[in-house]
Amino acid sequence: MIRKLARSIREYWKATLLTPLFVCFEVVLEVIIPLLMANLIDYGIDAGNMNYVGKMGGALLVAAFFSLTFGVLAGRTAAKASAGFAKNLRQDMFYKVQGFSFANIDKFSTASIITRLTTDVTNIQNAFQMLTRMAIRSPMMLVFSLTVSISIDAKLSLIFLGSIPVLGVGLWLIMRNAHPIFTRVFRTYDKLNNVVQENLRGIRVVKSFVREDYETRKFTGISGEIYKDFTKAERLLVFNAPLMQFCMYVCILLISWFGARAIVASGGDPAVGLSTGELLSLITYALQILISLMMLSMVFVMLTISRASATRIVEILDEESSLKNSPNPVYEVPNGDITFENVSFSYSAGADKPVLENINLEIKSGETVGIIGGTGSSKSTLVQLIPRLYDVTQGSVKVGGIDVRDYDLETLRDEVAMVLQKNVLFTGTIKENLRWGNEKATEEEMIHACKLAHAHEFIETFAEKYDTFIEQGGVNLSGGQKQRLCIARALLKKPKILILDDSTSAVDMKTDAQIRKALREEIPDTTKLIIAQRVASVQDADKIIVLDEGKISAIGNHEELLHSSAIYREVYESQAKGGDE
Repeated sequence: MIRKLARSIREYWKATLLTPLFVCFEVVLEVIIPLLMANLIDYGIDAGNMNYVGKMGGALLVAAFFSLTFGVLAGRTAAKASAGFAKNLRQDMFYKVQGFSFANIDKFSTASIITRLTTDVTNIQNAFQMLTRMAIRSPMMLVFSLTVSISIDAKLSLIFLGSIPVLGVGLWLIMRNAHPIFTRVFRTYDKLNNVVQENLRGIRVVKSFVREDYETRKFTGISGEIYKDFTKAERLLVFNAPLMQFCMYVCILLISWFGARAIVASGGDPAVGLSTGELLSLITYALQILISLMMLSMVFVMLTISRASATRIVEILDEESSLKNSPNPVYEVPNGDITFENVSFSYSAGADKPVLENINLEIKSGETVGIIGGTGSSKSTLVQLIPRLYDVTQGSVKVGGIDVRDYDLETLRDEVAMVLQKNVLFTGTIKENLRWGNEKATEEEMIHACKLAHAHEFIETFAEKYDTFIEQGGVNLSGGQKQRLCIARALLKKPKILILDDSTSAVDMKTDAQIRKALREEIPDTTKLIIAQRVASVQDADKIIVLDEGKISAIGNHEELLHSSAIYREVYESQAKGGDE
């Protein structure tokens, strides 16, 4: 896990290595300062040697200055290294997510991925900064201070050694009980993010149904769970500070008591025994040792919190996409021929029944194919297998006579333009959204695509025309306008296969017919698959596929299906009657 995370340090390795180096210099100087103070007192002030006082005073100032300087440098490099590490870690995770298949995203959920990219990375960043500074500083300070204090008075130094096991056992018990709670908290964070995301996405529905109170209660419930778990964890962690203070005060009290007796016994002569200056330095070292132990405890607490986050992040980094290129992928799609051979598909391996079952289908390049069926008949699933958004469970899907699994993924998807059921527009201008289809598209090409999609007319009514800014999710556009822009965006790809997944449901019948006519006349060589609920949207297609519960019920043109397919006839008649009324 550590090795996996460490790969994200990359260009910040220099700052990462410099931080411990600066910390080492800082610690050495901080350990030297009490010795200089002891000499100042014993051989300067007590001896009345003002020349020595001046020298030691100057040495103390120099040591303090350089200690402060190295501390500042360590802080700067630590901040740079940790922030850079977090930046790279987010980039690596985001890059990994971009390569995920739909199945991988379904496994983690959108809310969980967002939590890992934000909260979890922040926890790792804080832990990393503490590791490069406190985790180096504290052990060094502990060892150096203990070594010097032993050289001054070995017997009194045993007091420090007695406190270390007490603190160690206490910290271990705290960490052992707190870690499972933090693991549970981060899973609850996923739920919280999901609720917030769902609420904000559907805020208009929430308000129209007056469900604000219900949503508030749902949010409050999950927020309360986080509160309870954090409170429980903090109740354990809070024992850290009193335990540290207890050990610190006991050590200082014992050192002061036994040290004072030792000074009286030696008469304050450093050559005979313990002196006043040495006692003060021992007390200083006691504080340094105990503060270093306190810092170590803080590091362990942070590591306890971040351990759960690290596990969740590594899960993302270790996840392999269920869709991969073949060892020798094909980089050219010859034409728009589509063939389904004994295709069955399930979203999960343990599913009782496949979503698609025994699909056999052949579509010639340039054909217009309509797909119709009831809700849940797997129309969208069928077409999603063509650009390999999912892999078939059994059988094969071929494009241009080649199995889609043998193509380079990017090459295949460049030649298959898909307008999904849920139209998504991104924050930016109309031009910027259209260029998702072709980054290098000229203004003339964009206008032509928009004319084919019958979007040019309404774009021209905007004050900024093609530079009109689209709000997040396209909320400042109607459903029909969004659909037409998405179609135009797909046409800019100039694909060999165009899939319209119920993409004209929000436009009127006249506009729908005009779009279909434009597509038939302007891109005759492109294979066009049209999923629709309205028979009128597919009745002029070369062939129509009727799906029923994941199986092909019938195939034929409009006239043939009226005679051969009861499902198609029933749908047609119900819509025709509805139109007559």
